[in-house]
Amino acid sequence: MESVNKKRKFNMPDTLIIVAAVVLIMAILSWVIPSGTYDYQDQDVNGRIRSVAIDGTYHEVDKSEVSPTGFLGLFAAFYRGCVDAADIIFVILCCCGTFGVMVKTGAFHSGIGSLLKRLGNKGLILVPILMIIFGLGGSIFGMASEFYGFYPLIIGLGIAMGYDAMFGFAVIACGEFVGFMGATLNPYTVGVAQNVSQVELYSGTWYRAICLVVFMTITIVYVIRYAKKLSRDPKSSVVYGEKSIHEFAEGDLDSYEFTTSDLLVIIDIAVTLVILMLGLMKWGWDYPQLCGLFLIMSMVGAGIKKWSPNKWCAEFIDSAKTVVWGCILTGVAKGIVVVMKDAMIMDTVIFHLSNLLKNAPSGISAQLMLIVQTLINFFIPSGSGQAVATMPIMAQLADIIGVTRQTAVLAFQFGDGLSNIFWPTADIVIICGLGGIKLEKWYKWFTPLFLMLLGAQMIMLEIAVLIGY
Repeated sequence: MESVNKKRKFNMPDTLIIVAAVVLIMAILSWVIPSGTYDYQDQDVNGRIRSVAIDGTYHEVDKSEVSPTGFLGLFAAFYRGCVDAADIIFVILCCCGTFGVMVKTGAFHSGIGSLLKRLGNKGLILVPILMIIFGLGGSIFGMASEFYGFYPLIIGLGIAMGYDAMFGFAVIACGEFVGFMGATLNPYTVGVAQNVSQVELYSGTWYRAICLVVFMTITIVYVIRYAKKLSRDPKSSVVYGEKSIHEFAEGDLDSYEFTTSDLLVIIDIAVTLVILMLGLMKWGWDYPQLCGLFLIMSMVGAGIKKWSPNKWCAEFIDSAKTVVWGCILTGVAKGIVVVMKDAMIMDTVIFHLSNLLKNAPSGISAQLMLIVQTLINFFIPSGSGQAVATMPIMAQLADIIGVTRQTAVLAFQFGDGLSNIFWPTADIVIICGLGGIKLEKWYKWFTPLFLMLLGAQMIMLEIAVLIGY
């Protein structure tokens, strides 16, 4: 007879439960944390009018004037979060539906099969190439959501190469967001932060470029080491035994022959991406144009393969269904921000965290700025939003504690960028939904790298202070 005292195996709660628990905690804190706000003024920031916080104007607001979250409000926040995240949710559905169609044309199977046959056992050379491409997109242009459509493709490629879903996911997620963190000319973080802080626009690029090289090198080595570990022991995979929604086996590629129609599908995608880049950089495009362009691309691809309209619809819906869980997760995570806005506690958090810096020893002030900005990104998961909310205050604090404003911008850039793929309020829940990766599995894989990169950030910040950057 088995002992009644036998310990039960602990099962990690579903990611949805974890994020919902954070909403609950924030709802409780909405009654505890004092409400307050800064005064804001409209300011032209790189050609766009933004509401910028005015340093020294923070004042508390009586709880009777705000809406802390009650029992019913907690559950209503999930609905409101989904409504607020409707644009992102549709982008996720559109990207996965669109690229699901493109993958099912067989063009990628044929192209990847041909590529892998040419590379043979040198397939890992794709890791630095792809990560540098995604990293430069994030670093120079601030690209993030523009890469959403690539997640199914890169994850499928990683599995076809004989690795796992986490490998392919890491190639694109770490590539683009480490690039976003090591921003050289990123208009959404560096551009906005320097403008608001009255620092010469895009000055100091040389040092940020060095930081980018350091961070990307650490990340690429980490990903390649994981791939080699999988080669030695497939059971060492953090997602071992889990079937990926984007999976296709390398053996599946042998039955495909690269044809003229496959080439035309690849050209269709390439032309679409070129038009998209031009639209985003020159014509002010956003989510609506991105989704519209992707829909056109998938219809053209289906037409090249001579699909019927009904087949296109069926394949699009079938692919989009795979990310419904991720869409719900995105909406629930947005509920955290809804709760904080209702109770007006965001500015309170910023005010008290910034006050910690005023009395900090100058030797560690830059490091504390980094920690504070990393924490604030939990509450304001938007690069430009965080810049306009915090940099007017941080720039003034930098003058007081003897740190250059350029270094203050660097601390903001680091704190915002890296935590985008760590905090459940930020981009990580969106891309995990796109990739079909459980958030707890991501944390298991990414946390060691997160700590390495955080240490590298601190070192690069200390060097910046020493050289008067």
